[in-house]
Amino acid sequence: MMKKELNTLAANVARLSNLLTRERDTLPLPYLKDKGLREAYIIYYLPANMYKIHVPLRELSLHPAGIFRKDKLRVLDLGSGPGTAILGVMGFFSASAWADKPSLEFTAVDPIEENLRDAEKLFQSFKDDTPANTSLLTIKSGIERTKSLPEGPFDMIILSNVLSEVFHPVRHPELVSGSQTMPGQEIPKQVRDDREAGKTGRLDYRLNLLKSLINRSLAGDGSCIIIEPALRATSRELLEVRDGLLREGLHIYSPCLMNDPCPALINPKDWCHEDIPWEPPATIREIDKLTGLRKDSLKFSWLIIRKDTLSLSNIFGNNPFRVVSEPLISKGKIEYYLCGTGGRRLAVRLDKDKSKLNEPFSRLKRGNIVSFQGLIDEGKRLRVGKDTIATTP
Repeated sequence: MMKKELNTLAANVARLSNLLTRERDTLPLPYLKDKGLREAYIIYYLPANMYKIHVPLRELSLHPAGIFRKDKLRVLDLGSGPGTAILGVMGFFSASAWADKPSLEFTAVDPIEENLRDAEKLFQSFKDDTPANTSLLTIKSGIERTKSLPEGPFDMIILSNVLSEVFHPVRHPELVSGSQTMPGQEIPKQVRDDREAGKTGRLDYRLNLLKSLINRSLAGDGSCIIIEPALRATSRELLEVRDGLLREGLHIYSPCLMNDPCPALINPKDWCHEDIPWEPPATIREIDKLTGLRKDSLKFSWLIIRKDTLSLSNIFGNNPFRVVSEPLISKGKIEYYLCGTGGRRLAVRLDKDKSKLNEPFSRLKRGNIVSFQGLIDEGKRLRVGKDTIATTP
């Protein structure tokens, strides 16, 4: 790529990054109609984003019920953009070691014609390079127009980086009444009340949308996969949706290992997200140098919803926990925040208690699952003793 082209691309990547983070409250719905932003997304964001779907797919594939052991899997990708999640699904199944792989029948839904054309081109290019039985149907539609969407049943419904853009303040200005305040200026009570009402409205709208999609289009043994940015605001809103869906009688497959209200919502400073190391291609590294961005890991929040009660926790005994923090290492000890039955707890192992039995505790990473025998409950924290057995899958 010529230097001038690279500089132009980097400028568009920086512009898109600002829209998706600092300026998210003003994010316009058709932002990928902009040719420069669309190119920036495909070259910079798509190569990383397509791998995010591998995490939930891997956890679905672990279940002994054989969720993917079918002749054909029908996949509905809502708000597909240029087909990022579809490429990720194709890559996951093409790399799997299964003897009999299912054929993959994709339906991509997006309101932007240019996205769908790019999705078709990228799909065909990937298909030409990968021996797989796949097909793609594209439909131009907004995902809120549920009556115009296919009825299904679908084995998977995917909403990747979509839910936080549904019922967005820019499309619903009644949610930001009186919100133009200067930095440091006190926000009037009426404005705070309006914003809180808007937040409640967004949650109700998203819940009703998901319930409608799941009831209408998801197979009885199907999975709805939701992926959202790892920003605190978007992650916490996904957790609120999670709790709302539980109240409606739906079930969490993973990443949660319990179906209780989310403990991360208790403290407004907490949120829950994945962070997986990733080696970026050379072009992305060059863009990072020019923009000051850093795309060296996959950060995202995610959720798998099912109608039935199948859960990843079914296959792990001894009250499994999910690691929801980086290792917290200080003098004489190592700690992690764990989440499972009983909520979000801090677990500690003193260096003097390190043993062969609990050695796996030293190697835990965010997102790992761990089970214990002989874990000591000290009330405010859990303690891994010398005789505690730590087990990871």
